[in-house]
Amino acid sequence: MNIMNRFRKFFQQSGEMRLGTGQVSSVMAFTLALLCLLGVAAFHFPEYLTTPELRKQYSVDLLRHVLLGCLIVAAGLAVANMIFFRRTRSLSAVALLMVIVAFALGGHKVPVGDFRDGTPYIGLDWFVLDLLGSTLIFVVIEKLFPLYKKQPVFRPEWQTDFTHFAVNHFLVGLILLIVNFLIHRVLGWAAYAPLHAWVQALPFVVELLLIVLVADMVQYWTHRAYHEVPFLWRFHAVHHSAPYMDWMAGSRQHMLELIFTRVLVLGAIFVLGFSKEVMDIYIIIVGFQAVFNHANVSLPWGPLKYVIVTPDFHHWHHSSDREALDRNYAAHYAFLDYLFGTAVKTDRRFPEKYGLLGGYMPDGFVRQQLFPFTWKG
Repeated sequence: MNIMNRFRKFFQQSGEMRLGTGQVSSVMAFTLALLCLLGVAAFHFPEYLTTPELRKQYSVDLLRHVLLGCLIVAAGLAVANMIFFRRTRSLSAVALLMVIVAFALGGHKVPVGDFRDGTPYIGLDWFVLDLLGSTLIFVVIEKLFPLYKKQPVFRPEWQTDFTHFAVNHFLVGLILLIVNFLIHRVLGWAAYAPLHAWVQALPFVVELLLIVLVADMVQYWTHRAYHEVPFLWRFHAVHHSAPYMDWMAGSRQHMLELIFTRVLVLGAIFVLGFSKEVMDIYIIIVGFQAVFNHANVSLPWGPLKYVIVTPDFHHWHHSSDREALDRNYAAHYAFLDYLFGTAVKTDRRFPEKYGLLGGYMPDGFVRQQLFPFTWKG
């Protein structure tokens, strides 16, 4: 029990991790061990825990070798930390326990038999890949080109934003099922084959620019409604409550807002009938910008900042500075805000404060999901 209490206390902390204390290596051991345990679970129940589109691309033998290597590294780091670093011993002990459980459940040798497709699934594999990819890419970018150099990776309230990240990605399969069901039920009548053929006959680059424009036009007006309609603001306020900007801050969203916005954006794309190849590229673009534009990053953009949405542009949208309130709604094309008169007008490059005026949003994932129904403001 003492180990578990220390473990919980460790994850309630925030601040800079100092080199030479075992904090960095113990977090690495814990993260690898957790991902390995999730990987073993995915081997046991691939039909329910993996994403159909992704598992078509997998090399099972390669995944087994990667899993074994990560288990060995996690165990080695955990044992070394337990021997040499007293302060992080509890976290390392939990990491080692997870490695032992993973091996006990079959480790990298779990057999994968035939299974049926079409089952409801939780995108556990997508969560693992996205967490690893996002961490490796965006933490490195934030350290190389930081806006706030003293802001640590584990800044205050990172636990809340990580929970949002995890839940949103764990439930990606369920969310897509709901979104696809609503789109086909509500907008199926609007699908017009000649329009689809015309759109798909456009040059690839033109079609790609058009899908981003269509998506951003829907996103812009939906986003603006979230700010200007008091009832909708109850849901969108969750996203704006992040007091610090980094790659995890963009994940802080209310589940109903996430579903509603995706229905509207993907509904418009469905009605116009864009090609699958363009859709695939668009998904990559929207996924990257959703994370990157919240990141703790400062880069020179030149005139490009008036065309596309950058961290400079989107940070102002999250600011609680007076001149920034209800401004910079676009998600992809910054020129939309200049066109509709909602771009921030200031000589400063970045704002001073983030979050909600008044700080009325409770911390914690569950309380933030309940907030729209409990707030009396």
